[in-house]
Amino acid sequence: MKKQFLLAGAAAGLALAASSAHAQSMDYGSLQELFGEAVTTSATGSPQRSTEAPADMQIISADEIRRSGETSLPGILQRVAGIDVLNHAAGQSDVNVRGYNQASSPRLLVLVNGRQVYLDHYGVTIWATIPVQLDEIRQIEVVKGPNSALFGFNAVSGVVNIITYNPKFDDTDVLTVRGGTNGAASGSLVSTFKLGQALSARLSLGGSRQEEWALTAPLPTRHEVHDPHSASANLDVVAQLAEKTELRMEGSWSNIQEDSRAAGATYAVVKTITSSGKATITSDTNLGTLQAQVYQNQLTAKYSIAGGIYWKNTITVASLQDLFKVGTAHTFRVGGEYRHNTLNVAPVNTSDVSYDVAALSGMWNWEVNDKLTTTTALRVDRMSLERTGPFLPRAPNANNKLWDRDITKTSANVTLAWRPTEADAFRLSYGRGVQAPSLIELGGLELPIAAGPMTLDIVGNPNLKPSIVTNYELAYDHDFAPIKAKLGVRLFSQDWKDIKTGISTATLDFFPTATTNGGFTQINGSNSKLKGVEIVASGRVTPELGWRADYTLTDVEDAPFAGVNTASRSIAFQQTTPKGRGNLGMDWEHGAWEADANLHYVGDFQFYNAVTTKLTPVNAFASLSARLGYKAQNGVTLAIAGQNLLRERQDQTSGLQAERRVQFTVSKTW
Repeated sequence: MKKQFLLAGAAAGLALAASSAHAQSMDYGSLQELFGEAVTTSATGSPQRSTEAPADMQIISADEIRRSGETSLPGILQRVAGIDVLNHAAGQSDVNVRGYNQASSPRLLVLVNGRQVYLDHYGVTIWATIPVQLDEIRQIEVVKGPNSALFGFNAVSGVVNIITYNPKFDDTDVLTVRGGTNGAASGSLVSTFKLGQALSARLSLGGSRQEEWALTAPLPTRHEVHDPHSASANLDVVAQLAEKTELRMEGSWSNIQEDSRAAGATYAVVKTITSSGKATITSDTNLGTLQAQVYQNQLTAKYSIAGGIYWKNTITVASLQDLFKVGTAHTFRVGGEYRHNTLNVAPVNTSDVSYDVAALSGMWNWEVNDKLTTTTALRVDRMSLERTGPFLPRAPNANNKLWDRDITKTSANVTLAWRPTEADAFRLSYGRGVQAPSLIELGGLELPIAAGPMTLDIVGNPNLKPSIVTNYELAYDHDFAPIKAKLGVRLFSQDWKDIKTGISTATLDFFPTATTNGGFTQINGSNSKLKGVEIVASGRVTPELGWRADYTLTDVEDAPFAGVNTASRSIAFQQTTPKGRGNLGMDWEHGAWEADANLHYVGDFQFYNAVTTKLTPVNAFASLSARLGYKAQNGVTLAIAGQNLLRERQDQTSGLQAERRVQFTVSKTW
């Protein structure tokens, strides 16, 4: 009887929250306490358990982040089933979902409170630039598969949505200091404060530095790498303008240096400064919950390639949406979005390439009954390209009118979710995602290369097509409540069309003429198929001791277009995607003590050698991370944590060897 009463109360709470979704800032803490698990609003705009969301989603809680002992977002994401992480250097990693990872991976949509934080010059996420301290993250939502129609522009392989504590509801004050081996040192401050009855704010500051991994191969050389460091600041302000109207304003800044494989196989030092400002106003009206949002991201990036390349990128995004219900079973969300994105053409910096995108989207969530739910979402994007300014002398494609073109594509997500019993859940889903060309691919780089008596040019391709991915997935989850265990199985299949390549100087894309140089550019070079299975299990042996395990098996088959060498074009995903990856972990709490350990496994794969630039084998490996912490009664927590604990050095990619790191942490909450 007590369990039925609690479930009824939870259901009533969820219905109440759904009826006023977004009218106020979502109080995730209260909802999590009510339902006994993390709750998401990202997919449909209404509160849902992660197992009920119309997408394959795993939520990482703040407790899991703390217990992990990880000091970076890629380190945390590496523990999620099906996530591929390439650790290229001490401060730099590339992340993707279920294969198709690469240097400067451009397939993942990364958000902080709904604002994109991947960098739009190439669509890449430089994780150290994200201006969020781990202590201010309430949860990280990891969504697998193409979800552009539900989550927005460029969500082709998946979404990482970082939700921070809301200063209106969450009183979070934490000071953390870390120090450890290999010169590692970092510190962060997170503090919330009230400015009267209607105004709340959270301020965070942080910085870190460490030594680069040892140079154990001929390349890279010492002058090609530098020790990574970072600094960032973030301000989040929530103002209650009226009983049913709220304004949330966020501003951020970051400054980082890291060693990156942005040029492909070789290393380069990247120095990046980012800044952003965002304002979101939400109001409950007779027409539903209206939300208007505008933000601008600015990027300044300097790469130590080709004598030094400098990019400045500005993107402005404005959106309007309405979330409303018709009856009790139908929830609708309709919206429009506009984005303007511009980038200088490097390295001469006298021209610009840009695009404008206008998008319309709609979502319909239908609760057919208490066991069956359907969700359908559509999004149409119209991209208009433009280039202004002069070209290099004798450059191919030297006509700005070539950029006067529009690209219109549709993305879609359809999900059928069925819960025949309290313990069983099935989800059948279809997704179609669109990966638009990046500004660098479209023409943000025009670089002359001396080739004996000739000059050859690296140029952009205004005729590049978007890559299209379709995904089919069947998911099953079972809760073995009597033994306190859960099991999940996913079967999935992906079909990629018109995959975009990297630059290959082994094949001319433009032959020289009497008036133009020969040249190289990105092209649409391949189709590809993937099929796979993912198994996830977790449970508790005792209230104090828990366990978790996952394994993801994938098989990729590339179908390159005629004349395309996938290896030299950096799209040999059949070789560079490991067939298997998985995790085995445990967590323990007893009084003031807590511990966590995670063994991460990656199967054999190949990757591009930093010396020869050709594919080279990377043998299967396992890495161990662990943490032991003690929380005193005065709010001070002492902890020791380490990564890559099994070996002093380990080949995890074809580049620098990952090193064992151990850090001590002291944090104070008040």
